[in-house]
Amino acid sequence: MLRIVDLTIHYADEVILDAVSLEVGTGEVVSLVGPSGEGKTTLLRVIAGIERAESGSVFVDGRDVTAVPTFKRGIGLVFQDNQLFPHLNVAENVAYGLRGLSKNQKSQRVSELLQLVGLADLATRDVAVLSGGEAKRVAVARSLATNPKVLLLDEPLSGLDTQLHDRLLSDLAQLLAQRNTTVVHVTHDRQEAESFADRIVDIRSLHRTPTVVQLPTEAILPLRMAVLRDGTPSQDPTYTQDNAPGCVHLGIFDSDTLVACSSWIPQEWPLDDSKSAIQLKGMAVAKHKQSHGLGAHLLEAGIKHAVAHNTHFVWARARDSALNFYTRNGFHVYGEQFVDEATGMAHHLVMKTITP
Repeated sequence: MLRIVDLTIHYADEVILDAVSLEVGTGEVVSLVGPSGEGKTTLLRVIAGIERAESGSVFVDGRDVTAVPTFKRGIGLVFQDNQLFPHLNVAENVAYGLRGLSKNQKSQRVSELLQLVGLADLATRDVAVLSGGEAKRVAVARSLATNPKVLLLDEPLSGLDTQLHDRLLSDLAQLLAQRNTTVVHVTHDRQEAESFADRIVDIRSLHRTPTVVQLPTEAILPLRMAVLRDGTPSQDPTYTQDNAPGCVHLGIFDSDTLVACSSWIPQEWPLDDSKSAIQLKGMAVAKHKQSHGLGAHLLEAGIKHAVAHNTHFVWARARDSALNFYTRNGFHVYGEQFVDEATGMAHHLVMKTITP
């Protein structure tokens, strides 16, 4: 039903969408998750035709709509802030996109939609006095007025209290299932995605996969210094194991600039020296590239390296600020917190079992 192919868009010098591709089947609900700034809303706007990508294509039901105006794409969009027209009442807002229908046909269509979203008694109400939940329902009804083939939901239930949020989420899921609507849903709330979507996609997984390369020690020291030693007592970015046998430095470049690096050092796991282990050390991502998923790509490449060398454990002395990253990627936290002498920062031991 919906297929996007190699969408790319920049803002100034920053890549927002990098060859992003995604397919969503007819009637499928896909939730896009991931950190702020990764392009989730931008992707919806490009699909809807509100923004134009520099390259790539958008197909709806097999038809290339990349150059088609927004109102001819057969796509509905519900924004985070609803964007209701304040000078129109509830019924007029819902009817806004209905073209080519008689007055009676419009009235009947609006009545059906308001009944569908549970607002049949509020047709003439001023939208300025609606509750948050009512406004959300009006926005959904308006988006469904033209029977869109695809519905895009950008944080549609944000700002509601928990009880109202959960009730509207359930109602919306049932409504869309009844209509067999194809949906792309953006949210920061993983629990919301799990209860609403057929499939959850982290937008970082849709970007072009960066190339991970092996580097000499001297190539990664400037990035270590800029990221790992910033604001710490130490001005030395080197490790004693940097040139030890078996040590591998991995990096990712953006054009000619190194933007991420990590080191993988054969080193026994402190809590079990009976099995082979590799220490992950010096994971650093340039500040302007943080939360872009580069750390996950480095981690994946390093794990593959560990598997190829029949390693049992991969472990790290992880800053407490990075614990969420490691636990999301299958690492477990061990022992008490300690302070690293070089950085003065709180750390924990983390470990992932690679081979049985």
